[in-house]
Amino acid sequence: MSKKLFVIIRTIVTLLVLFIGGYVLNRYEYIANFADVDNVVGVLPVAMVITSAIGITILLWIKYSKQILPFTISLSVLVVLSIILFPTALRGNWWISTTTSNETEATPDLSLYAPFSENSKIARLSEESTLQFIDNFPILDGATALYPVYAAFAEAVYDETVFSHDYVLCTNTRSAYEAIIAGERDVIFVATASEQQVAIAKTAGVDLHFTPIGREAFVFLAGVENPVDNITYQQLRNIYSGKTTFWNTLGWSEGGRIIAFQRPEGSGSQTGLQHIIMRNLPIQVPQPLPDASLLGTNSLMQQVSVEWNGVQPALGYSYRFFATTMFANPDVKLLKINDVDPSIENIQNGTYPFVGDFYAVTNGEPKENTKLLIDWILSKQGQELIEKTGYIPLLLFR
Repeated sequence: MSKKLFVIIRTIVTLLVLFIGGYVLNRYEYIANFADVDNVVGVLPVAMVITSAIGITILLWIKYSKQILPFTISLSVLVVLSIILFPTALRGNWWISTTTSNETEATPDLSLYAPFSENSKIARLSEESTLQFIDNFPILDGATALYPVYAAFAEAVYDETVFSHDYVLCTNTRSAYEAIIAGERDVIFVATASEQQVAIAKTAGVDLHFTPIGREAFVFLAGVENPVDNITYQQLRNIYSGKTTFWNTLGWSEGGRIIAFQRPEGSGSQTGLQHIIMRNLPIQVPQPLPDASLLGTNSLMQQVSVEWNGVQPALGYSYRFFATTMFANPDVKLLKINDVDPSIENIQNGTYPFVGDFYAVTNGEPKENTKLLIDWILSKQGQELIEKTGYIPLLLFR
């Protein structure tokens, strides 16, 4: 091989390496948002990409000799380690363990929405339901936040004289998905499935069938004493990807570190964060808390109002109805997104950006009474109950 051809090949490889490095940094939004990277953990992915690109370039062009062999080996090891550890750096997953709580998570009082209960807050039709079941009741389950909706469905169409609360369960999103995959429920009412839940269903040979029945806003929460009232979509992506960890970067100089709480994998709101906000951008693992007391009751709705060093530095997320009605915390406020308030009006007119469907999910195509129920839910009466409960009916978007 001629010396000239060798130079051309090395030049092409060098340009390719630099291109790949630039592509990776752009793909994970470091180039456009580097000015918002305000912490060491957030800088590490950038440092590893640059180290890899520069290291490979040096190894391509260096003149090898016995004298520089130790340097060459050290540089090669550094490049390999940078490439191998990049996924860990991207998710900030450097911690052997993080601060956790052994307390049972606080939840709303579901009895307030129980079907056929005299003092229930459940939504009710102003007329008799056009669908009535006297037997073969579909067994329902779902997300805690959606229990008031599907409990209202059951009260409207199930015969009270033979009704049992075993027909209307509420085991939370993760358990409901497990139950529908196992064939133990007829229909569950949940947000979309996580990638892990889809993979579990596929492994079990189950074809999950999703029928959109309504919509809800995904909201972000902060303590009422937090002076930040508005946050942008990009700022949220920067926070949950680990680039931004201090309120000062968002304009609140006294705020200190952002304590960005997350929900467990597979929960409805965590899947909302993944699908609605982050999409193809990896979410940083929760970083260790300064103090175990910040976990509070281990409920995000109550954790987000926590005080630390005289301020309320926490950030969290939920669905609007759950956060404002079902399990409201008076010491928490909903943040505007890109200067748009998550009001019913803004959700309906499409100006609020974070709105997602919720679903009736079945194991395969819905059949018999389950199909009749879902068809009724999509009718005027079913959509009326969704709206009366406090969610957004699909009819408003048709």
